[in-house]
Amino acid sequence: MKKINQIPIAKQIPKELTIHNDARIDNYYWLNNRENKEVIDYLNAENDYTNQLMSHTKDFQNHLFEEMKGRIKEEDTSVPYKLNGYWYLTKYESGKDYPIYVRKKETLKAKEELLFDCNDMAKDHSYFNLGGISISPDNTLAAFSIDTVSRRQYTIQIKNLVTGEIYLDKILNTTGSITWANDNKTLFYAMKDAVTLRSHKIFKHKLFTESKTDVEVYHEADETFNTFVYKTKSRKYIVIGSSSTLSSEYRFLNADTPEGDFNVFQERTKDLEYNIAHYNDSFYIISNIDGATNFKVSKASENNTEKQHWKDVIQHRKTALIEDIEIFKDYLVVNERENGLNRLRIMSWDNSEDYYLPVQSETYTTYIGNNPDFESDWLRYGYNSLITPSSVIDYNLKTKLSEVKKEQEVLGGKFKKSNYESKRIWATSRDGVKVPISIVYRKGIKLDGSNPLLQYAYGSYGSTTDPSFSSIRLSLLDRGFIYAISHIRGSEYLGREWYENGKLLNKRNTFTDFIDCSKYLIQEKYTSNKHLYAYGGSAGGLLMGAIINMNPELYNGILAAVPFVDVVTTMLDDTIPLTTGEYDEWGNPNEVAYYNYMKSYSPYDNVEAKSYPNMLVTTGLHDSQVQYWEPAKWVAKLRELKTDTNRLLLHTDMDSGHGGASGRFESLKEVALEYAFLLDLEEING
Repeated sequence: MKKINQIPIAKQIPKELTIHNDARIDNYYWLNNRENKEVIDYLNAENDYTNQLMSHTKDFQNHLFEEMKGRIKEEDTSVPYKLNGYWYLTKYESGKDYPIYVRKKETLKAKEELLFDCNDMAKDHSYFNLGGISISPDNTLAAFSIDTVSRRQYTIQIKNLVTGEIYLDKILNTTGSITWANDNKTLFYAMKDAVTLRSHKIFKHKLFTESKTDVEVYHEADETFNTFVYKTKSRKYIVIGSSSTLSSEYRFLNADTPEGDFNVFQERTKDLEYNIAHYNDSFYIISNIDGATNFKVSKASENNTEKQHWKDVIQHRKTALIEDIEIFKDYLVVNERENGLNRLRIMSWDNSEDYYLPVQSETYTTYIGNNPDFESDWLRYGYNSLITPSSVIDYNLKTKLSEVKKEQEVLGGKFKKSNYESKRIWATSRDGVKVPISIVYRKGIKLDGSNPLLQYAYGSYGSTTDPSFSSIRLSLLDRGFIYAISHIRGSEYLGREWYENGKLLNKRNTFTDFIDCSKYLIQEKYTSNKHLYAYGGSAGGLLMGAIINMNPELYNGILAAVPFVDVVTTMLDDTIPLTTGEYDEWGNPNEVAYYNYMKSYSPYDNVEAKSYPNMLVTTGLHDSQVQYWEPAKWVAKLRELKTDTNRLLLHTDMDSGHGGASGRFESLKEVALEYAFLLDLEEING
């Protein structure tokens, strides 16, 4: 590798990749070996180059960091919840990056018991994440999991909550989730394949035995499925789940008899997706059976769980997507999405009540919170909007009275909700479909095309980006930026069909929707191509790569975080983590039709000799979701071919993975870099 005017130029080692009688030449394939010193040297050179080009913004980055940090309450405590006789709380202390987990017996006035102080646990690690905590039914033991590399491979250990002792035995390479049987000595957990990182086996561990003697109770042999294990809210059953993009299957076992055999709930069937919850002597099933595209709720007895025994509780509706349910002794709460908006539906089991919690907005997020107690008359839910900080609310299902248990505080004394405006607008895509955009900005701006605008989207896996509040985002809004979320196809914002029309051989709709939203925002003079910026991460990074190949002239700048950009090569390599499970989303390129379609939009394969926008690309060396070499190769190829003099920066976090830095405030430094990049392009430096 050599440098020309400090610009890193990766060497080219042509590698021919041939399938379906089609040969692709990949000059940067060699970058996929993180053990190669030349690879590390190249990534470090790119980091040095980024630091060099952004050095004039260092003070501004520090200012942004302190400003964003200054809005966050450092001394903070979560709203407590009660489980099995104890109140559980999560605390943050001033000057510390990580949470502290505590509990109190029976009453909130009781003495505080320390469970885990992640600040102490993290002190010898550059990355730290406490994945899960599972308390034994008798409240004396805590199984917990940690990841110190950022590849989501968690190590499980057990802590004695009476003596404080952490048992020496460790269970390596798990998903981090742990489930206790009711005997207080049997644990179930999911193991990952060491190479692909697919969760593929469920094991049973006995207390005070070595993990190497753990018993395999289930092996998910289908490489397109992941497996997981949990206990029902009723605490009666241990459940093993297997899921792919388009199909699911569950097994269940009485939690009192962990040595027993699991029974199949309903065997997997192509295109049948379902989830289960348990109450009294019945299971409640959310499924898409019988053409219920937007899902429906059914009921089956414990003794007859196959689909022919499912009886409708809530029928399918074309206009409303059922996302989740919460069961209480007297009520069923349903989280629905209609016309893009979440609504909480309250239904009494005696059929005397059926209504929705009222909401007055089109740019909000509401969701069912933590409700571990069947017997409770209180529903805990969350609410926020683009201009309203997050609230945790307890709603009494009997009296219909609400208590706001906590509202996010925005410190600094400058934030007033009344200073901002949010709304939902609709762009028309090239095929005539109306695409919603949630938008927020500081009041007083003029729609004359001069405003900088950051347009965000994800648009894959049916994952929906709801319009939610961000105190961090205020650093852009207060400097004149408009922020827009494009609810493009590939999400489930407008129901399941919205997702179906943005995947597989319809994937291009995701990209053209985003582009047509951009054109609409320019047409309506919210911004112009000199001031429009786009942002996406992971599969949203693929979106960024696609739009700049298709319409680079629309954007002045791009933020691409951990971008999935080498689609064809990755999807052909089944040793790469997660690949086989992705076939239902993108297609299997071993089939020629999917190969050709994928190749037609894959960002890396379609880089051309032309002008591209200013770009900041970020990744993590240990990323397990999108391997670091995808953005590295992409940037190298862009450097080789692009004909402009715009900025192209690659920043690799050499310590972390897909989620970025692990500390509460450390991640704000990454945001400060991204915001400084955008604001610098707008010549805003204060």
